[in-house]
This record gives sequence, C-alpha cells and structure tokens, in this order.
Amino acid sequence: MRLGVNVGYVAGPDVAERVETAVYAETLGYEVVWAAEAYGSDAPTMLSWIGSKTNTIGLGSAIMQIPARTPAMTAMTAATLDSLSGGRFRLGLGVSGPQVSEGWHGVRFDKPLGRTREYVDIVRTALRRETVAYDGEHFTLPLPDGPGKALKIMLHPYRPDVPVYLASVGPKNLELTGEIADGWLAIFFAPEHAAVSTDPIRAGLERAGRDAASFDIVPTVPVIVGDDLQECAAPLRAYTALYVGGMGSRKQNFYNALARRMGFEAAAEEIQNLYLDKRQRDAAEAVPFELVDQTALIGPKERIAERLHAYAEAGVTTLSVASYGETHEQRASVLRTMADALDASGLGD
Repeated sequence: MRLGVNVGYVAGPDVAERVETAVYAETLGYEVVWAAEAYGSDAPTMLSWIGSKTNTIGLGSAIMQIPARTPAMTAMTAATLDSLSGGRFRLGLGVSGPQVSEGWHGVRFDKPLGRTREYVDIVRTALRRETVAYDGEHFTLPLPDGPGKALKIMLHPYRPDVPVYLASVGPKNLELTGEIADGWLAIFFAPEHAAVSTDPIRAGLERAGRDAASFDIVPTVPVIVGDDLQECAAPLRAYTALYVGGMGSRKQNFYNALARRMGFEAAAEEIQNLYLDKRQRDAAEAVPFELVDQTALIGPKERIAERLHAYAEAGVTTLSVASYGETHEQRASVLRTMADALDASGLGD
C-alpha cells in the first residue's frame, strides 16, 4: 500500500501553506498529491504550482469537475500538466453534485453515467492524438450545422495514456468506474463495508475483461492523531454531517445513501433531517462515533498502524491522507505520523 496526500480545495488564504504541505509530502516518500475543487481554488492551477516545486511526487486531480470543462479542454489540460511534469499527472474526474453543477456551472445534472462515459471516451481519444469526431447523446463534435472541423490536439502528449480516475459513490457509477477507469477516488470508505463499493467495481472490471490487479483504489481518509478518541472524532462529526446531511436534497444525496448502505440507516435519516432543518450543530452531534471511526483514521500512531491492515485487506492500494490541522506544521506532523505508521504496519509498497 502506498500513501498519498489530499490537499483539498482552498477557500481561504492558506494556498501557499497547502503547497508547502505537498512539497513536504514528497520528502517523506509519498506517492501522489491530490488537489480538489468545488467553487474556490481550481485543481489544475494548484497542481501546476505544486508540480513546479516538486520533482517526483505524482500530481492528481481529485477531482476536476466534468460540468466545469468541455472534454476537449480537459484533454488539453491533462496533456499540458503531464508534459510539464514529465509524466506525473493523474486525471481524476467527477460529475460533482446538482448544487454545484447547476448552481455554479449552469449545467444540468442529468444522466451522469452516460455523460461520464462519453466524456472519458473523448478525453482518451484526444490524448491518443486521434482526430476527435464524436456523435453521442451528450456530446457532438464537431457540431453538424456550422463551420466546425474535426481536430486533433496540437500538443504531442508526454503520455497518450494518462491514468484516468473517477470519483464515484452510487453502485451504477462504481460499476462504470471499474469498466472504463484506471482507478477509483473514494470518500467515506469504511473497510468493514468495502464490499458495497468494491463489488460493483469488480463487476465493471469483469464486464470489460480488465485485470483487477492494475486498478488503483484510492480512498481519501481524514486523519487526526491523538490519545483521546472522542476528542479526535469531534472535528470529523461536522464534516460527516455536512456530506451525509447537507450535500443534496432529501431525495438525492449520494453520501446519505452510502451511509445507509453501510448500515447507518437511522443515523443517516436523523442527520439529514436535522441538517436540512438548519440545525447543523445537532446534526453533527447525531453522527455516530462508529461512522467516524470506520471512515477515518483516529487515535495514536499504534492504533492507526494496526488499522491500516483493514484498509489493505479491503483492497486499498493508495491511501490518500486528508491531514487535519490548521497550520502547515500541524499537517506535516500528521504526514510524518502516517509515514511512520505505514512503516510500522509492514504494508509499505
């Protein structure tokens, strides 16, 4: 098992410190740094800056939002980042959610499976330097009723096969991930309930006749180090409540549905009701300790090292650390602890 670090997306003034954290992760031997985006900092710019200050660590988008860019623009960005970094880029994609897709990008959140399949197909075609002519349900290139011309990317990509990762939560999207992607970007991954997600992925791999051994399973896992487990869990209750309760509506919340599939039906319902009633603090208090403990790494280094075995047994190949801390020094301390814990576990790649 390898370690990655997820620097998230930046909504405040600590952009430079997040870059500093990524640079430090490279010195510890971390495999990859992932940058996210919502409606604050964008992933490609963060990765460009990090790439200019590092030499070996992989650079991954987790995620670049599909509604934010045309597939051709994403192919151009992926080819440029991969070339500038000497083949270090990993293209993580996701459809985001209805609130961001429609509220921020003005793109209808409809038929995400079909849109994702066509999007990835076009991106891969462009990166292979094939002429892009596409007639799909969601994308048509070139447009048939104007002066548009089928084109080939001008840049010669450093690699024509930049690895593609998908962020997926629902069973059908997970199956699609196994079918067409090189890896899976997971959130709220619980080793005890891994099968609810990995079984659909394996079904997709089998349908496509692909080798599961080459597929990268990459959960982003919050990490808080300390001796008091309840104290460690406290900051993660609000984070969990935000996703399980507030990311979507009562009818459509992927994370709420995931919590239910993991056996937390009653808690998921209560959290959502409280959150949507604008009782966020109560919603956080309603998050069970077991849900936090199963989807995060908390406690002293020795407990974390032992817990890593559960992740390895569940099929995790790259564990991406979400280092909780308000300063670079605090986040760096967590990264050091995780590197030591992986060494102590004997699971290091």
